[in-house]
Amino acid sequence: MSTNGRTSRILQFMAPDERRQFGIETPFQRLAWQMQDILGDGGILKEVVHAGEGPPVPMHASVSIHFSGFIEYSDAPFETTNHLRYPRMMKLGRDVTLYGLELGLLTMKKGEFSRFLFKPKYAYGDLGCPPHIPPLATVLYEVHVLDFLDSAKVDDFMDLTLEEQNTVPLSTLLNVLETQRSFGNLCYNKKRYEDARERYKQAMTLLQNREPMDDEEKQRLEEIKLLFLLNLSLTYLKLEKPQKALYFGQKALDINPQNTKALFRCGQACLDMKDYEKAQDYLTLAQEKKPFDPDINTLLKKLAKCYKDYLDKERDMCTKMFSGLKRTEN
Repeated sequence: MSTNGRTSRILQFMAPDERRQFGIETPFQRLAWQMQDILGDGGILKEVVHAGEGPPVPMHASVSIHFSGFIEYSDAPFETTNHLRYPRMMKLGRDVTLYGLELGLLTMKKGEFSRFLFKPKYAYGDLGCPPHIPPLATVLYEVHVLDFLDSAKVDDFMDLTLEEQNTVPLSTLLNVLETQRSFGNLCYNKKRYEDARERYKQAMTLLQNREPMDDEEKQRLEEIKLLFLLNLSLTYLKLEKPQKALYFGQKALDINPQNTKALFRCGQACLDMKDYEKAQDYLTLAQEKKPFDPDINTLLKKLAKCYKDYLDKERDMCTKMFSGLKRTEN
C-alpha cells in the first residue's frame, strides 16, 4: 500500500494495530529500529546525531536548547525554537512541561544534538492536544543542547530566610554568586540583557543582605560586589540607560577609585548623555591608568569628534542668532 499523498494522511489517523494488520511499517517505526530505549519500557527512544561534551544535564538545571516537535507524516513542526537566535533559558521541573523531553534532556550533554521518540504517556497522553496533536500520538523531537547551568544550589539558597542565608558558610554563598554571575554572563553573551541584569541584581541583593563575620570576609564581599557593579554598568549601557550605567559605575568607584573599567564605564555613560566634560574627566583618568588601551583611546577620539560637532553647532547657532539681530537693527 502506498504511504504517499492522500493515503499517508489517512494513515495518520489509523491506530497502530490497524497498520500492523495491513503489514505497514510507519516512518516512526522505521526510525525506532536505530534508536536506544533509554528507560527500558519503550516509552522514550533516543538517537544521538551529534555527540556532546562534558557531564550530562543535571536535575533542576537551567538549559538553553533548540528543539522542534513533529507528529508522524508531517514535515512541519507543531512547535519549534529554531526561529530564535538565542532561545531563553528554561528550568527543568518548571519551564519544560513535556515529561519525556525533560527525561530526555537529563541524558544529554552540552553541544549534543539528538532525536527522541516519545510514546503518548511521555508526551501528550491519550487525548493528545487538539488541533495539532491527535489522540495517542507518538511524537518526534529534535533537540540541541546549547548550554546549561546547574542552578539547583541557587534555588535552594534563595528558598532560605535572610537569617538562614547569613548563617551559611561563606564558601556556599560564593558558589551561589558565581553561578549567578555565570548565568548572567551567559544571558549577556546571548544579548538577553534584561535577563542578565536580573541575575546581576539578584546577586547584589544577596551581597547586600550578607552581614560579614569579620574584616577579611567584608573585603572579599566588596571585591565580588565590584564585579557585579561593573557588569550592571555595562549591561545598562547595552540597554541604552546611561543614567543607570553611570550610577553603578560610580558605585564601583566608591569601592575602588582606581578601577579602570569603572572609569571607562562612567566615561561611556557620560558620553551617551552628552555630558562631554565629565566624559573627558573619566576617560582621561582611565587613560592615565592604561595609556595604550585601544578601547579607551578609541572612545577618547569619538568624544573629541562629538565635542567638536557640538561646538560647531553652537557656533553656527550663535552666528545665525547675531546675524538676525543685525538685520533687525538695520
